[in-house]
Amino acid sequence: MAALLKDKGTVTFEEKWPTMRPTVLKLLRQECVSRSEWQDLFWAVHKVCLWDEKGPPKVQKALQDDILDFISHAQARVLDQHENQALLKAYITEWRKFFQQCSYLPLPFNQLESALAGKTTTSVSKKVQNDDAIVRKLMLDSWNASIFSNIKQRLQDSAMKLLVIGVRESYVNLSSNSGDKLQIYTENFEKAYIEATKAFYRVKAPQYLEANGVQNYMKYAEMKLREEEQRGEKYLESFSGSLQNLNECCVEVLVTTFRDTILAECPQMIKNNETDKLKLMFKLMSRVPDGIQPMLDAMEEHIVSAGLADMVAAADTITQDSEQYVEKLLDLFQRFSRLVSEAFDEDPHFLTARDKAYKQVVNDTQVFKLELPSKTKGIGNKTQPESKCPELLANYCDMLLRKTPLSKKLTADEIESKLKDVLLVLKYVSNKDVFMRYHKAHLTRRLILDTSADSEKEENMVEWLREVGMPADYVNKLARMFQDIKVSEDLNQQFKETIRTTTKSSVADNLNIKILNAGAWARGSDRVAVSLPMELEDFIPEVEDFYRKKHSGRKLQWHHHMSNGTITFTNNVGRFDLDVTTFQMAVMFAWNQRPHDKISFDNLRLATELPDPELRRAGWSLVAFPKMKRQVLSMSVEVTSPKEFTENTLFWVNQEFAPIKNGKPQKRGKVNLIGRLQLSTEKSKEEDNEGIVQLRILRTQEAIVKILKMRKEDFQRSAADRVGGDAEEHVPPQQEVN
Repeated sequence: MAALLKDKGTVTFEEKWPTMRPTVLKLLRQECVSRSEWQDLFWAVHKVCLWDEKGPPKVQKALQDDILDFISHAQARVLDQHENQALLKAYITEWRKFFQQCSYLPLPFNQLESALAGKTTTSVSKKVQNDDAIVRKLMLDSWNASIFSNIKQRLQDSAMKLLVIGVRESYVNLSSNSGDKLQIYTENFEKAYIEATKAFYRVKAPQYLEANGVQNYMKYAEMKLREEEQRGEKYLESFSGSLQNLNECCVEVLVTTFRDTILAECPQMIKNNETDKLKLMFKLMSRVPDGIQPMLDAMEEHIVSAGLADMVAAADTITQDSEQYVEKLLDLFQRFSRLVSEAFDEDPHFLTARDKAYKQVVNDTQVFKLELPSKTKGIGNKTQPESKCPELLANYCDMLLRKTPLSKKLTADEIESKLKDVLLVLKYVSNKDVFMRYHKAHLTRRLILDTSADSEKEENMVEWLREVGMPADYVNKLARMFQDIKVSEDLNQQFKETIRTTTKSSVADNLNIKILNAGAWARGSDRVAVSLPMELEDFIPEVEDFYRKKHSGRKLQWHHHMSNGTITFTNNVGRFDLDVTTFQMAVMFAWNQRPHDKISFDNLRLATELPDPELRRAGWSLVAFPKMKRQVLSMSVEVTSPKEFTENTLFWVNQEFAPIKNGKPQKRGKVNLIGRLQLSTEKSKEEDNEGIVQLRILRTQEAIVKILKMRKEDFQRSAADRVGGDAEEHVPPQQEVN
């Protein structure tokens, strides 16, 4: 034991350091170190730190002196350079050499760190070297205190001018702060880099704007933002947030500072459809908080003003032709959509603004106006005027789905495309219930008159209406109408077979009876009394008896205003087949037994038993049918509307009636006098209007009730939570019962 203590005392710092120091100096100078020298250094440090109690502090002090001496020589070599580029190059060379040794020199001194911290040999064996090793920290702190702090201002100024990557690396790796490895880099290099960039553009940007104007300045700003981003990726630390800070700085000095000046050009650019310039402005303003809002407002205002101006300018054309009206709306939508796509890359904010503005155009009442009279108490006689757009859309759909010159010249794919366009516009219509009302009326007319161009397209249209979110109750009624037509065809065929053996079989073959569901097709008030020709009156009991046998308990109601037929008309010119409504037929049959008599309006009322409004309408269609040069009936006075008929106005059969072809009257032919079959009476129209108004009121009330219920439930829930919380706070502690 005594011998061991004696040996321990013989190993001292003074004995070992002279053998250790040459190897330490070689490592600092990056000179070649042999394997034996490397291993001897490990062993010497171990013995001094373990056997000499005063050895570790002495080793640390001696090591620090040599490091400082090495750094002082490096500093001298750097400061010998007077040019910025040479200074940076010398600094980078010395720093990289020194930093490389920061990874090797601390390795043999692991035992020193343990000895200074009071750790045992066992704990040393388990230690893993890291960047916080005492020797590494000593080296970095010495470099920072001796060379970096003295010349960092020159380094920063030179680095900002020459942007040398090596300088940045020294800033990044120099920090010995374990909590923030980038502290020195952030506080010095990044800050100086950003400040220099900001100072540069604060001078250059206003000069360029004043000299070149806003539009050229936008190109300049975009180019500089891109250049600074690329430069930052090269010279700044990518994981430190420096790029974001640099980008915010550049946006502030290049864009935000001139935000109002740039945006002042936006309305004119939109008006001139300068999409490339708008796209550039959008890219710049999207970087600025709330920068695109003025652009959204400008585009919205342009769409409303330009759209309405176009509609007013074309009012003379589109008010007379629903096809032209819809085409104009679609042209506007495509134009505005193209603007959003090309200038703003279909940004959701601009799509929303387009939709909002286009909806104003579609529902505007400057060109077209529709009023829905209301008798509801407290509302007044009339509601607010509405757009007539839904009615015109329904008319256009009717032109595409009915046998018309338009539908005949279009292919099936073209018709489908145009119907989809109508549905696109329909999405922006506020009063969709009005569209459904007119669309149903047109569909009813097409199904009754059998004038549909394509039955498959008809049924597809119903499904498309369902897909675009039209009210389910409306769409279900349309679907039911198709089912009724198919069922009615079967019943009609069975009825004809039933009476084929009777004496009326020849007449029955010409009958086409449609038995329809009243709830889907018409209102009960649509029924109008009329005196039918005897040939038709005879079949009514037989049809009712036939249907009663088929369906017990069901009741038939005859809707003559929805009926039509063909009569043979003979006069001095020739013989013609006239397609007429039931009401027109009743009027014409008043002359069946007296073709040359003159009959007053009052006597026609007695003969036909038609209500006054319906008689006036039917009589006017026979004396002033559009596009007919020679009318079926003549009258004693010239009037401009059916309201001017008096009780004594006389009517008689025009013996010179004939269709004109190539300027010559024809002796034979078929003439369609039905025109737009009137499917509703004045009373039913009022009921339809009242129904729409009432339904809107009910839906508004329903929405209000739902909101109130939701608020009540939220209030009750929050109150229950508060009561529950108070109860928990005042619950007495439970007592243990023995």
